[in-house]
Amino acid sequence: MNRSRFRSTLLASILLAAFSLPAAADMVYNRGNSADPESLDPHKTSTVYEAHILRDLFEGLVMQDATANLIPGAAASWTVSPDGTVYTFKLRPDATWSNGEPLTAEDFVYSLRRLEDPATGAEYASMLYVIKNGEEVNTGKAKPETLGVRAVDPKTLEITLKSPTPYFLEVLTHQATYPVSKASIEKFGAEWIKPGNLVSNGAFTLSEFVPNDHIKLSKNPKFHDAASVKLDAVNYIPTEDRSTAIKRYEAGELDSNDDLPTEQLADLKKKFGDQVKIGPYLGTYYYAIKTDKAPWTNPKLRRAVSLLIDRDFLAEKVWQNSMLPAYSMVPPGIDGYTPAEADYAKTSQIDREDEAKKILDELGYGPNKPLKLEIRYNTSENHKNTAVAIQEQLKPFGIEVTLVNTDTKTHYGHLEQKGDFDFARAGWIADYKDPESFLGISRKASGNNYSSFNDLAFDKLMDEAAAAGGDPAARMKKLAEAEKELIDQLGNLPLLYYSYHDIVSPKLKGWQANVMDVHPSRFISK
Repeated sequence: MNRSRFRSTLLASILLAAFSLPAAADMVYNRGNSADPESLDPHKTSTVYEAHILRDLFEGLVMQDATANLIPGAAASWTVSPDGTVYTFKLRPDATWSNGEPLTAEDFVYSLRRLEDPATGAEYASMLYVIKNGEEVNTGKAKPETLGVRAVDPKTLEITLKSPTPYFLEVLTHQATYPVSKASIEKFGAEWIKPGNLVSNGAFTLSEFVPNDHIKLSKNPKFHDAASVKLDAVNYIPTEDRSTAIKRYEAGELDSNDDLPTEQLADLKKKFGDQVKIGPYLGTYYYAIKTDKAPWTNPKLRRAVSLLIDRDFLAEKVWQNSMLPAYSMVPPGIDGYTPAEADYAKTSQIDREDEAKKILDELGYGPNKPLKLEIRYNTSENHKNTAVAIQEQLKPFGIEVTLVNTDTKTHYGHLEQKGDFDFARAGWIADYKDPESFLGISRKASGNNYSSFNDLAFDKLMDEAAAAGGDPAARMKKLAEAEKELIDQLGNLPLLYYSYHDIVSPKLKGWQANVMDVHPSRFISK
């Protein structure tokens, strides 16, 4: 055989084989998420289930890394004025929207104005009252154009605060502060968040949304750090039924899930070992109380119910020691702050019950006049077991408890729309590592004030804490005084301090435990 012909034939065979090989499989992360989002509009969301998804779709001025520490986001750098009130952000030169259009300072001006515009109805609008004229704009007393944000030039954004706010950069990691596309909103209206319409600026884009089935995100090639993003796609799969989620995980259908059925915790640890992740989580599990509805307008009655709930039992038996008893809204673990606990935190359960009996007798409740209490909770074995345990604890004292269960989307929608209830399960996870994150939700103006708590003394102390921003010690003291007022008046009913309960496949790389339980998909590979 001719030597050169042999080489040509061999080369052709090699090339043919190369082109016949199947393409490398996409790297897809199937991510269990406890519930479907109520919305994908950053200005109209309030839960961690939504935050997980939006953190992948959008990028704020600053973001969190795999360990929940602050890193530059759409802003490459920033400076702060000597008095701590003016923040100047320099946007990345290569920051773009997913459609290739440049991301500009004006986009952030538009987005922050939209957040505070009362017409938007943003639940987190009060979080940005720290910005000059934020409250005035949100309450209709000033026009959005007066908000303390301006574009110095296309890539320079200036934000002016009412007073020094030590946690302001942490606030900017929250989804409510993410930029939204004015052009997309004006073109599609409410439909702008649909697949094919949604223009975002994060590491991923929205490809599919099949309610109660999955949300598919695809890698965004226009993202400024796309070269470092390993995943080709992320499927967010709603897993309200935690037991079913574990079965799907075991079958390989899920690579992780963000909650566990705690009654199975011992077996899960034995079966999956260090794939089960449990640790401190900056959050509080509480019951909202309809404080503007009789008879719950009476703080003494609210106190009686709180006294009768055995939190040690809930933590040890219901949650299998994966949670801690809570007597304050702010959980422990925030530097420089000591939570203001209820005055009965160190009292025995028997003594608490004796006090509760006296209150109930004084208010006329007893066998001939039972106290009726409805507890609403969102779908989860853990929430059901907690409510049932409380039902049993209150029953011997003549309190008749009925339970109402709805899916998560319906549950929080009911609370956000100020629907009727008595007590309702809720949880608050730190939006930023500061006591204000847990206390601000009980201000009268907060969209997350599910209890409709309206206490002038509390709001005044919160205002004084904000004004003391330049003096950290004085500020923390005022926040503690505000928390004491909230706890004494039972504006909310804290039950447990959270731990995170995750299960994570060893196939995943880059998943790192942290107190915020934040795990941006851009840092994960499989």
